[in-house]
Amino acid sequence: MGTACLEPPPLIQDLKVTVHDASLVFPSDHIPRKPFFLSNIDKVLNFDVQTIHFFAAHAEFSPDRVAEALRAALAKILVHYEFLSGRLKVDTRTGRLEIECNSEGVGFAVASSERRLDDVGDLVYPNPAFERLVTKSMDTLPPDNQPLCIVQVTSFACGGFAMGISTNHATFDGLSFKMFLQNLAALAADKPLVVDPCNDRRLLAARSPPRVSFPHPELLKLDVPKGQDSSRPHVFTDAPEDLDFKIFKLSPKDIARLKERAAKDAGCPGSSYPKARVTGFNVVTAHIWRCKALSSCVDTDDGSSKSRASTLLYAVDIRPRLEPPLPRGYAGNAVLTAYATATHGELEEWPLGRLVEMVTEGAERMTDDYARSAIDWGEVNVGFPHGEVLVSSWWRLGFADVEYPWGRPRYSCPLVYHRPDIILLFPDMTTTASQNSGDGVNVLVALPSPEMAKFQSLFHKFLA
Repeated sequence: MGTACLEPPPLIQDLKVTVHDASLVFPSDHIPRKPFFLSNIDKVLNFDVQTIHFFAAHAEFSPDRVAEALRAALAKILVHYEFLSGRLKVDTRTGRLEIECNSEGVGFAVASSERRLDDVGDLVYPNPAFERLVTKSMDTLPPDNQPLCIVQVTSFACGGFAMGISTNHATFDGLSFKMFLQNLAALAADKPLVVDPCNDRRLLAARSPPRVSFPHPELLKLDVPKGQDSSRPHVFTDAPEDLDFKIFKLSPKDIARLKERAAKDAGCPGSSYPKARVTGFNVVTAHIWRCKALSSCVDTDDGSSKSRASTLLYAVDIRPRLEPPLPRGYAGNAVLTAYATATHGELEEWPLGRLVEMVTEGAERMTDDYARSAIDWGEVNVGFPHGEVLVSSWWRLGFADVEYPWGRPRYSCPLVYHRPDIILLFPDMTTTASQNSGDGVNVLVALPSPEMAKFQSLFHKFLA
């Protein structure tokens, strides 16, 4: 069996990083000063996301030369992404979060590590020491005037380097961030943009008047007192909790086995699951959902645990689902949260094909009408996606497929924060630059110790 629970490898506790310079990069051309509209999807994502991209040494591009090329490319790209060198602010008249396009710049830091890249060890396994590879804020600026994007280039003793990027999530989702990276790489190579960004967030503005035409059980309404700042939600604050952390690796054979089982359930004569779309993501997500829900069950004589409902959340790209579809280069957040709900008893008893059908139905629910209703819901309510577990997939975003002048990354990953309600899907390092849809995936789970033991047992039980 290809699946494995990866035990923590020896992790370097200190990368011995020294930051040599931190400054601001400004647009290379004039950008008109103006307020920049944020959609209801953007404005609830007012928190920072960090990604790290590791590169092997390159004969023609020393880390110093890479830093120079990136700095120059950033100055150019800010002209095309007019919002990125601005600052977040709340419109005092409407109370709405927006960006002031004021060309105050993005952050840029140059650092070095005394370690060799090979000394870092397994890049797939999240290491708390990776935090030193990202600059999260500019110390020379006040908290309310921080850049929306900060890039740090850290050289290793071997000549390899890491590019750590911190961005406010209100600026990009995963797909638009990959497009940003492709354009940044193109400009660093003195080539034209790969895709012209579409910066018009009003394409996802709420209707006037708002029309919430569907129930939205995936969204939790918050009671925010009048006058209280809701622009940076406390919902995204990590609660201090003692959690075990494990990575479960699913090989291509494991995924094929799950797909075969689900297809058999859905394809047999008289099947009750004709809507099941048997894809790698759907079968892995259904498998994880079952294991996560059942791992939190408390064995009781009255069976009350089995009647408890579990809600799964996962992101759906709405770009092609809207009428008309969003432009290919849409540069903002264009994902909404799909959901599926079942009782713990159903999750234990139902075949995999039925769970895959529920994941399929959640995505198919996201029509133009449903998406517009969800956006309008955010116009009349303050709230956020809410469920027992969110599956956040970085599996096939393709950050490691971006071709820079100094080559593709050896590995790309987000800086991980452990939360029991979020399960992350990461690409496997050996196939991260592959376009092959049959690649493996790493499942990152953080749970209290008793739940983790149960999750691990269930993960293997339902895979066998």
